[in-house]
Amino acid sequence: MPKLKTHKATAKRFKLTGSGKLVRTKGERSHLRRKHAKRVKRSAWRMLEVETSGEIKRVKRLLPYIQKYKG
Repeated sequence: MPKLKTHKATAKRFKLTGSGKLVRTKGERSHLRRKHAKRVKRSAWRMLEVETSGEIKRVKRLLPYIQKYKG
């Protein structure tokens, strides 16, 4: 069986927590941020949990070895 390739763009955006939850980064962090409120910019640095089961399934297909780093 050949090795599966990791989708690198997905690997940069999603992480697996120690308890096994899949978390993602928020958008609107890089540029054109002058028009956003300070509170919005500050909250953009937090990670959000991925809750949709279809989205979790898609991310795990793109990152076949994400379970390896769980613990």
